[in-house]
Amino acid sequence: MSESSAPRLAETLFVNEMRLGAAHWALAVGVVILAAVVTPRVWKRAERVDAGPDYRIPYALSRDYWFFGRRLGDLGDPRRVAVLGDSVVWGEYVLPDGTLTHFLNGAAEGRERYVNCGADGLHPLALEGLIRYYGGALRGRKVLLHCNLLWLSSAKADLEDPGEENLDHPHLLPQFFPRVPAYGADAAERIGAVVGRNVGFLSWVEHMQIAHFDGLDLPDWTLATDGGDPPRRPNAYRNPLGRITLDVPGDTPNDPKRGPRSRRHRPWTATSEGPTAFAWVGLDHSLQWAAFQRLLLLLRERGDDVLVFVGPFNEHMLTAENAAAYRRVRDGVAAWLTEQRFPHIEPEPLPSALYADASHPLTEGYRLLAERLYRSGALNGRRRDPGQPASGSR
Repeated sequence: MSESSAPRLAETLFVNEMRLGAAHWALAVGVVILAAVVTPRVWKRAERVDAGPDYRIPYALSRDYWFFGRRLGDLGDPRRVAVLGDSVVWGEYVLPDGTLTHFLNGAAEGRERYVNCGADGLHPLALEGLIRYYGGALRGRKVLLHCNLLWLSSAKADLEDPGEENLDHPHLLPQFFPRVPAYGADAAERIGAVVGRNVGFLSWVEHMQIAHFDGLDLPDWTLATDGGDPPRRPNAYRNPLGRITLDVPGDTPNDPKRGPRSRRHRPWTATSEGPTAFAWVGLDHSLQWAAFQRLLLLLRERGDDVLVFVGPFNEHMLTAENAAAYRRVRDGVAAWLTEQRFPHIEPEPLPSALYADASHPLTEGYRLLAERLYRSGALNGRRRDPGQPASGSR
């Protein structure tokens, strides 16, 4: 071997570079795509959910939309009814055995027919996005849909006021059209939301973050502080794999913030300063009402058998003049539902002492509401013509 060839040979011997050809690249991309498609499906089968009687999506998972979609897919028996809505359906002030679905099932002779599919802060614009992008399993099923008119009680609630900082479920909103003035995200966040809700693997990753890493991605979880002074980073040396289990976290047992023993479980008169005047939004330009209409039409298009119940809003806290404005909104909603032939119920207001605030009943309020809904006949198959008043309704 000549001296001139020695350096060239040494360079060749110690090069560890690997060049992929077109076939190798195709194989690598295929493996990645296969893993992204298969992993969420396998995980769904392996992950355990203790969904016993009165199960509701845990409060900590209210923003876990992948899990919500799974919940709808696990309904099973087509006779079971998915009860959709915000925290009124979920049960903000009550324990799982004090919710509307609990008492509906009691009225149905204890059968687990009604399934709590509510979530905190799920206003109509968010609920429309949730069902459109994560509720594909909700096809050809029975649906009991709550219409909470509180979302039309002001321009702020209707998301017409720009610059809202505490926006619920922003990634479920229409990202580009129709325009939502309260949603001020930049283009990057909007595009990220669109991609995230259309790519199942990314939704599953978010599920893992919410269920096992306190809603944080891995770098943020690793660097999270304990809030002390000086701050400590307890996760810095922890193995993140140790946080992952095959069990979905459950709800807080005997939640001190909810139920008859909670300090929050009190009539609205114990905390209110008196009658309230809401600045009701007109139905002709309400963003929330337009979203509710689109949601109903979407459910109908998917072949769902939908029954709407409007209210029960706490009319006891309204001034006389404001009560008249509220009834105009309520009657306009009922008129559209009748025109579009959506079966609906308008239960009478509950006694004043059974409300915790403007729209949330207390435990006994849910019991009475369930009785009224069940007595209407609409829940057990005795459907009326939408143009006719239901028994027990207004």
